[in-house]
Amino acid sequence: MALDPDYGETLVEGEEAEALTPAVREILGDPIRKADLYDLEQQIQDDVADEWWANLLNWNIPVRELLTDHFVRELHRRLYASIWTWGGRQRSLQTNIGVAPESIAVELRNALDDLSYQWDRHAGITARSLGIAAHAAVVRVHPFVDGNGRVTRLLADLVFLAAQTGWEPLLGYDWEVDRRTYIRLLGEYDRTRDPTALADFIPVISLEDGTRS
Repeated sequence: MALDPDYGETLVEGEEAEALTPAVREILGDPIRKADLYDLEQQIQDDVADEWWANLLNWNIPVRELLTDHFVRELHRRLYASIWTWGGRQRSLQTNIGVAPESIAVELRNALDDLSYQWDRHAGITARSLGIAAHAAVVRVHPFVDGNGRVTRLLADLVFLAAQTGWEPLLGYDWEVDRRTYIRLLGEYDRTRDPTALADFIPVISLEDGTRS
């Protein structure tokens, strides 16, 4: 999903700046632009994604190993802990989205366990819907202070890839979609726990030639 052009030139200040790690302050200097932070976050995401894609393609890691609260927290830590002090840490304050902080651990574990159960028992969920359902389920819980969107999109990508055992060509999600419709369909998932409409809305592409469908 595209970055707002005005966002990038804004300086990181106040409480947001205080949440940066000493290491990233040293790397980026002062003042720090949000565009520079965004680029660093994207670089780390690309590195983590490449590592995990290689793991999934080479070692045939079961889907159930990705659909755990431990994996989600570790993925968030890998993406953010070198930049932000909250990387990998569960949210402790109430927000206007997500479940209450005291319910995060149970809600996250139950949602992912349920998806793993459905997949293991071939309960009518497709690989395409499974990744999107994992994404939407974690977005609904909103377990982290920030970075929930990025980590849940990567989670969806990895779950989708792991679920495509023996497929050719391999497919991936294309997240460049209309944001208003995307948010509306996330809200629909919150009400119904049915990922079908959201999965149909998010296009998939061939990972070999980029063909979109």
